[in-house]
Amino acid sequence: MASHLLSVLQVLQMTTQRHELFSISGLAIGHASDLERLTGVTVLRFDRGVTAGVDVRGAAPGTRETELLRPENLVDSVHAIVLCGGSALGLESMNGVSRYLEEQGIGLPTGFIRIPVVTGAVLFDQSVGDASARPSEQMGYEATRLASLCDIEEGNVGAGTGASIGKVAGFDRATKSGIGCYAIRLRGGLVVGAVVAVNAWGDAVAGEKLIAGTRSEDGQQFVSGMDLLMNDQAVQALPGANTTIGVVVTNGKLTKAQALKMAQMGHDGLSRAIRPAHSMYDGDTIFSAATGEVAADVNVLGVVGAEAVQQAIYRAVYAATSAGGLPAIHDIRAK
Repeated sequence: MASHLLSVLQVLQMTTQRHELFSISGLAIGHASDLERLTGVTVLRFDRGVTAGVDVRGAAPGTRETELLRPENLVDSVHAIVLCGGSALGLESMNGVSRYLEEQGIGLPTGFIRIPVVTGAVLFDQSVGDASARPSEQMGYEATRLASLCDIEEGNVGAGTGASIGKVAGFDRATKSGIGCYAIRLRGGLVVGAVVAVNAWGDAVAGEKLIAGTRSEDGQQFVSGMDLLMNDQAVQALPGANTTIGVVVTNGKLTKAQALKMAQMGHDGLSRAIRPAHSMYDGDTIFSAATGEVAADVNVLGVVGAEAVQQAIYRAVYAATSAGGLPAIHDIRAK
């Protein structure tokens, strides 16, 4: 794999790459967005169920039903993975996801009813829009109902509606971010993709190149949050106020233990694209999902999945537009 050597511009131009996600049979993705109050929810829907895993590396996560995904636990089929804003209060939106799936007869059969297995994670977006806003149960319901088998928007939509990046020097010097996706097709029909909502304390980087994030005091250019941190110029942040959350998804066949490994390796892409990452101020969480259509090597899926996460993060930053008083990358570049 040499795609990590692609320039950010080349990554942006590969707009068709994201549509490879929908060659994964049974995957549907939907957003619900409050563009005025700046919060939202994104649902990855798997009506036939999917093998899933999760790895939480940030110190301040907000999640639902992640214990079910542990390899030693019973349930081995997940019907939706949800990414949303609203911090812990946004977990309510996942009830709407469950409600819609139950109405459609989708879920784990128990002999009495079918129970949809819905897991997910939240990010803190109250600092960008209306602090009292959070994705509601009805927004979760609508995102699930509207989930598409063929397309997904990026940028200021869904879980990325109120996302931001680069807060080492404080929120006032942050940059608007969003949600992005990327997918890679390998020989033999194997597809690996990622959907990531970027709400990081750190900056977006490509190798040693600073892409976006912390802005200078005059707001005219980007400065390295790492340099500020190492020179004792970082601002004390609120724990849990930053989180990058995402899903690595594949049509490969994995066990629950292997799905956990793919999620763990997905964090490699996160740490390559965001610096610093996995801090005490972040709740960084990566899920994995495998539909089991194609035989696959977990090592390949993990490496390619990390690549997809990295590129999805770049796309989230580049697709974002200014909102909530924060400029986006294109606004800074234009100065």
